[in-house]
Amino acid sequence: MERLLQIVNTILENRGKNIVDDINPDTNLRNDLGFDSLDLAELTVRIEAEYDVDIFEDGVVMTIGDITKKIM
Repeated sequence: MERLLQIVNTILENRGKNIVDDINPDTNLRNDLGFDSLDLAELTVRIEAEYDVDIFEDGVVMTIGDITKKIM
């Protein structure tokens, strides 16, 4: 989960948004982190590069828990 937090914070920093100290499986990408479509696109690229998994391959990913299910 620590590496995923680093990826999330890199995206937030790149967009000039505040970083977060913690994420959990219930953290919502849009509502809690403020991700927009560009952020989600960057997240997809970074997760695929790090874990060799397309997190949106099977549909929409809404939470950190959705992501962890795909990369585990």
